[in-house]
Amino acid sequence: MPEIHFMLPNGTVKSVQGTSGTPLMFLAKENGIEQILAECGGCCSCATCHVHVDPEWISRLPSMSDDEMDMLEFAEDVDESSRLSCQVIITDELDGLVVRVPESQY
Repeated sequence: MPEIHFMLPNGTVKSVQGTSGTPLMFLAKENGIEQILAECGGCCSCATCHVHVDPEWISRLPSMSDDEMDMLEFAEDVDESSRLSCQVIITDELDGLVVRVPESQY
């Protein structure tokens, strides 16, 4: 099972095991990462599951869809490392992935 490392706003790192094929957002919600609101439930229609992917990992993720790019326009603190966690599907190749969770989604 791939291990994903969530860097929380208070500086702590929460490392959790995920199942390949599961969206990153579901893993965050299942493990009590409160800053991931995911108001739309993973439908890529709210941008409240925004995360920042560690620079060394961003090139290992599939390209963003047009829908994801459009939704990120509504997120706060967006930069080149921004992704919607509902659109990042966990794979074995992402073992060790590091994502930074913003303090707020608004």
